Amino acid sequence: MDGVHAFDAVVIGAGAAGLFCAAQAGQRGLKVLLIDHAEKVAEKIRISGGGRCNFTNRDLDVRAPHRHFVGQNPQFARSALSRYTPADFIALMDRHGIAHHEKHKGQLFADRSAEDIIQMLLAECAAGGVKRWQPCSVKDIAFLASSADASSAGSYQINSSRGRIATRSLVIATGGLSIPKIGATDFGYRLAEQFGIPLVERRPGLVPLTFDAHAWAPYAQLSGLALPVQIATGTPDRPQAPPLRGSPPPEGAVSASGRPSGRKKERTAFLEDLLFTHRGLSGPAVLQISSYWQPGTPLAIDLAPGVDLPWALAAAKARSRKLIANELATLVPSRLADTWAQQSPDWQRPINEAADKALARLADQLAHWELVPTGTEGYKKAEVTLGGIDTRALSQQTMEAKAQPGLYFIGEVVDITGWLGGYNFQWAWASAHACAQALPAG
Repeated sequence: MDGVHAFDAVVIGAGAAGLFCAAQAGQRGLKVLLIDHAEKVAEKIRISGGGRCNFTNRDLDVRAPHRHFVGQNPQFARSALSRYTPADFIALMDRHGIAHHEKHKGQLFADRSAEDIIQMLLAECAAGGVKRWQPCSVKDIAFLASSADASSAGSYQINSSRGRIATRSLVIATGGLSIPKIGATDFGYRLAEQFGIPLVERRPGLVPLTFDAHAWAPYAQLSGLALPVQIATGTPDRPQAPPLRGSPPPEGAVSASGRPSGRKKERTAFLEDLLFTHRGLSGPAVLQISSYWQPGTPLAIDLAPGVDLPWALAAAKARSRKLIANELATLVPSRLADTWAQQSPDWQRPINEAADKALARLADQLAHWELVPTGTEGYKKAEVTLGGIDTRALSQQTMEAKAQPGLYFIGEVVDITGWLGGYNFQWAWASAHACAQALPAG
């Protein structure tokens, strides 16, 4: 058609998933166009991991993806994740000579800068002859079926700020709503609605939690304090959270479904670092649990995981005349010990003068601190978006919409969300790879 730019595939969204999919498809010999409304590519890669990008996680278990992913059906991710693994992306990094290191718990980071990963992805796109239009806004998209049978190959007509485009395959890699200041939009969700593709309700994920200002006042002074904790949400087996005097439960133990549920006895727990803020709680522990926490439900926090607090306080009473706060400071950070002791007159005295019941209550409250967040810091602080394109509408082998030929969704826009620690980037690489391998040529 005169004045129309024709491509085998068009990828909308030049983030992690979009760049990788375009590169892989281009290297298969497809004529690929990658477009994005922003001037810069991959801003999420650039700012992630303190500027070094936590690009994958060695601990990902492709045999049980629900361990590290949430959504209505985490098992959907199994196919893509098993076909493009962390080892595959590490090999790509090695081929480009990008040094990297493991921080902890399988989390891999670039040694120098996240910019090295961005440049690698751009080099991969160049190797595949990918044409890139940025900035380029999409005004509207129409689908023209090739016949009355809508299941047969048709053409997507894209009206963009740089001209009209025609393509048989359209890949949506526009991400979610998190961090709008770097260009996040709801484009992918709106396009899904246009083509009748169902969506799962969206909300911020991997996000700090906030509390009522008055109730939080005693703890606001702890802003900046970090400590290892066990944090849990959901209903335990008995009304009061069980004491953790033996071995703590397995890290990240989740329900069989791998997703939040209103059913009783479903409990999710993480052993991670907690960070106090002026408005609430953050740090890896809270970011992790936020993907499972449901509004209005409590969190249970053990501020001294693995410590037998009743025994430790009883032993201190038998040998010490120090203030309770001073003895407590040997078990938890001193600022936390001081703040906690101020909550009751029974705890503001030498430990040898304290009643056994007062010490038992202190131990119980530290091990089972229960509190109900009022909300989250929202998309401006969320690392990911929970929910999105309903996986039931997509092929897990190709990421193509079942009812809309030639339309694919990859990365964060899909209702698959990983844990903190490189899992979301691995989903971006894996879903992009699955899609790129399935795109028809010509």
